[in-house]
Amino acid sequence: MADQTRTSVNRNQRIILFPIPFQGHINPMLQLANILYSKGFNITILHTNFNAPKASNYPHFTFQSILDNDPENKSSVSRDIHTFAQNLLFKQDGAELAFREELKLLLSSRNDGHVLCLITDALWHFTQSVADSLNLPRLVLRTSSLFCTIVYASIPVLDDLGYFKLSDNNHLEKLVPEFPVLKLKDIVKMGLKGKKDPVAELIGNMVKNMKTSSGIIWNSFKELEESEIETILDKFPVPNFLIPFPKYITAASSSLLELDRTCFPWLDQQPPNSVLYVSFGSIGQVEVKDHLEIAHGLVDSKQPFLWVVRPGFVNGSTWLEALPDGLMGEGGRVVKWVPQQEVLAHKAIGAFWTHSGWNSTLESVCEGVPMICSPFRSDQPLDARYVSDVSKVGVYLENGWQRDEIANAIRKIMTNKVGEEIRERSKALKQKLDASLDKGGSSYESLESLVTYISNFNFGGII
Repeated sequence: MADQTRTSVNRNQRIILFPIPFQGHINPMLQLANILYSKGFNITILHTNFNAPKASNYPHFTFQSILDNDPENKSSVSRDIHTFAQNLLFKQDGAELAFREELKLLLSSRNDGHVLCLITDALWHFTQSVADSLNLPRLVLRTSSLFCTIVYASIPVLDDLGYFKLSDNNHLEKLVPEFPVLKLKDIVKMGLKGKKDPVAELIGNMVKNMKTSSGIIWNSFKELEESEIETILDKFPVPNFLIPFPKYITAASSSLLELDRTCFPWLDQQPPNSVLYVSFGSIGQVEVKDHLEIAHGLVDSKQPFLWVVRPGFVNGSTWLEALPDGLMGEGGRVVKWVPQQEVLAHKAIGAFWTHSGWNSTLESVCEGVPMICSPFRSDQPLDARYVSDVSKVGVYLENGWQRDEIANAIRKIMTNKVGEEIRERSKALKQKLDASLDKGGSSYESLESLVTYISNFNFGGII
């Protein structure tokens, strides 16, 4: 992990953080909280009872539940995520009053130090008006890439051009003139119906309130998305800070699922760069037929693999019951959940077959591991295209789940010359990242700038 010794502040200065209660949003927020704590700030985490963080893993933080506080929902990891999103994430007007009252109570208490600012997930857009009404600086954590956010800010334009309604396969392979790195099918794969889609409206509100925030914190680094920085500064003319969280702290302690570490003795017995790690994130689902295609592709590739099959990953199945007995053979291991950063850092891992969520993408980059990209929707097709065609540290399985294409892609990245070239580029990008953490490097200076910026806030809010 990176050195964090330069700037520190007095522990009586407090920051309040408020994550979105999904695994891919909780992880980076708690990583950021740990980084800021290491710099001397006192940390308070606001959270919903839905997917509440494990406070016992963070005895150095203060936790306060807020919103969705029905006691029956305290063990709500298994609750339907889409129902929750409809009830709270897409209806944030109803949360504003409750949030303001809770925040006022926290601000009136001096037990944990003087509050400097609020940091919320960018998707909690209603918190901007609350912070403004209390004269409290609000920074946002953006949990996707710069490139994705630039595309998201252009959703109204892309909709006016009709891109979200395309269905003619003859046109979907064409490049998007406004974003030449993208194909039209990447826009379609985002899963939006247009700018009036509820998700698009949520994104639009997020973008608007990012522009009026006191600053944006990105889980990224300059050398990864350097070509996007100028556009970001133009579209979001507030202080921007790029910090690669996985290089400072692991996300394992914020996992909502039990971690299986039994894979490590097996990995220890495998040759370097020989194992394909497979995991498709904490939310995505596939149909049984697609699950079978994935399994056959893995077996047919004849490469060792470590495959994470999250309970609930296969629609209508509990776990592996849809797979024929004996199909997986002895070539690999199937587990329910693992500490991903530790797995990616293992010398046996040769590539990562991923859903291209941004956390997974950045973790793979941090360890110099090449990727096979199979995105589901939202930002994932954008990340996959960026990995394959801009950073060129992975290959994109663009045509869904087909066992022959899967096996060919695995062999390509694990055994072929093309895969070796991708591996060399992955290592080179990791070296750039590592250098950015040294004194004077881009990530080092960005973190120091963030600490100084927050320390200089002089909150004089209305209590």
